[in-house]
Amino acid sequence: MQRTAGQGTTGQGSAPPPSSGDRGALVPALADNLKRIRKQLGASGDIVIREITLGSPQPIRAAVLYTDGLADKQIIHESILPSLMTVSAPHSAEPLLPETGAALLARIQDTVLQVGELKAVPDLAGVLREMLSGNTVVLVDGVQSALSVGTPGWKDRAISEPAVQNVIRGPRESFTETLRTNTALVRRRIRDERLRCEQRAIGSVTHTEIAIMYVDGLADPSVLQEIDERLGRIRTDAILEGGYIEEFIQDKTLTPFPTLFNSERPDVIAAGLLEGRVAILIDGTPFVLLVPALFNQFFQSAEDYYQRADIAIFLRILRYLSFFIALLGPSLYIAVTTFHQDLLPTQLLISLASQREGIPFPAFVEAMMMEIAFEILREAGIRMPKAIGQAVSIVGALVIGQAAVEAGIVSAAMVIVVSLTAISNFVFPSFNMAISVRILRFGMMLLAATFGFFGVTIGLLALVIHLCSLRSFGVPYMAPFGPYNTQDQEDAIFRLPHRMLNKRPQMVNTSDAVRDRTPDWEPEN
Repeated sequence: MQRTAGQGTTGQGSAPPPSSGDRGALVPALADNLKRIRKQLGASGDIVIREITLGSPQPIRAAVLYTDGLADKQIIHESILPSLMTVSAPHSAEPLLPETGAALLARIQDTVLQVGELKAVPDLAGVLREMLSGNTVVLVDGVQSALSVGTPGWKDRAISEPAVQNVIRGPRESFTETLRTNTALVRRRIRDERLRCEQRAIGSVTHTEIAIMYVDGLADPSVLQEIDERLGRIRTDAILEGGYIEEFIQDKTLTPFPTLFNSERPDVIAAGLLEGRVAILIDGTPFVLLVPALFNQFFQSAEDYYQRADIAIFLRILRYLSFFIALLGPSLYIAVTTFHQDLLPTQLLISLASQREGIPFPAFVEAMMMEIAFEILREAGIRMPKAIGQAVSIVGALVIGQAAVEAGIVSAAMVIVVSLTAISNFVFPSFNMAISVRILRFGMMLLAATFGFFGVTIGLLALVIHLCSLRSFGVPYMAPFGPYNTQDQEDAIFRLPHRMLNKRPQMVNTSDAVRDRTPDWEPEN
């Protein structure tokens, strides 16, 4: 796949070509073009069509079209319209001849309009797409093409602190819902001429703009080719969030684990690009996809690289420990209290037996009730208004837990186990991985209640086999643990000091493995 700087690719996933009907090529007559545009857009009150007369030896009718609310009206009223209304015949010593519409439109593009990005639009479908993207379209009578002026000016959310991936030390910027703002946030951090940004539109109705960003010379060409092919195979009418793209292009759908990484932090995406990964930015969402994604990547936080290496190592070990607690906490309690009481110290066994005296349910039913109750409280806290959501969820958990113990429905030890499991689930930096563990926890509880430690062991073996079978755009999901790679261990569970991190991940980057030198690369002429 040949790629050139500054030029995007248009695959099968792009907006479909216009048909030969009303959305086909423009006609010379301005009135006919306006009639077709009004027919396509209906009686939409936010569509503005301003007909004007352009000055020339022989006046020519023209029209300015834009969408109110998407286009910048200040630029239109203070720059575009005044410039067009004062168009006069070109200065020449020779007698003036009537100027054709095509020549007038070319003169407008070359010398009259000096704002925004200008480009010719040959068909009606392109005119509609430009208008609905916030641009202003100029139509001239007698010309079978239009002129698009870049004037997007809708209101967007200001850059704010990350809402999900918070850190104590590090940048306080997060992506927004505007694609061009997000690409600028990445370019601010990677000021290198090799950073590429290729755009395309996906969705036959929404025509959602997406951008593929990568560093030329660092990203694997086979991964870029695979991304291009998978995006090209997307057939849908709407892309409203990055989750749509994620489901369409992920390697394996029958898995609870995420095989694409997403982040709302520009510094995380920039770091991924510098390792040789590829970012997919979608207009309308503050979350950016990063591929390929590895299992250990979901346990790494941006703060690991802003703190000292010893602190980062401690925090990473804590996250892996929390992973096993969140996955196996209730299962181990069920297995021990149901099948393997002889493994407990006598004093602890007597204490647990006294607590469970009078409890009418087995440990499995006990754990399932508490886990489901906590999941309900968690979801309720998210959906409630922010002013009361957190208070209701905390009070609800305390009241229900205390009342359940006093009523003899569950034991106090079970409340402790479920609470510790829930808290451990919040340690993960990635919300996607936390959800996967929440789902798998119920299956492990069932295996523990049926077969004890033997069932937990079988579940873990099946989980490891499944993880080793996953791939993310051709890269083994469990790398660098399986297949084992010694070099990549320097930033897996442990994070060595920055002076020793002089190699990029070998399983991700295959072209330029050394961080502290510039590869032999020359810009194309």
